[in-house]
Amino acid sequence: MDKGNFMETNLVIEGFKFMGLGMGTVFLFLIVMILSMNIMSKVLHKFFPEPEVSAVASSTTTAPQDNKKVIAAITAAIKHHREG
Repeated sequence: MDKGNFMETNLVIEGFKFMGLGMGTVFLFLIVMILSMNIMSKVLHKFFPEPEVSAVASSTTTAPQDNKKVIAAITAAIKHHREG
């Protein structure tokens, strides 16, 4: 076997080793980050729970509104966009 060819093969193998090491490091970091975010989320939800919204309050806040101004603005914007 030629010494030059052996040197190139050795460099390719080293490249694959470094690639595996780098990708493994990133993969492990992402796993640790996801686990720590899940733990942090559970701790925060334990100490700061989300307030419950009652069904009566939500039905009164979604009353129908007069959207004529919004419809006019959207229509004007579409017309302006089509004209150029």
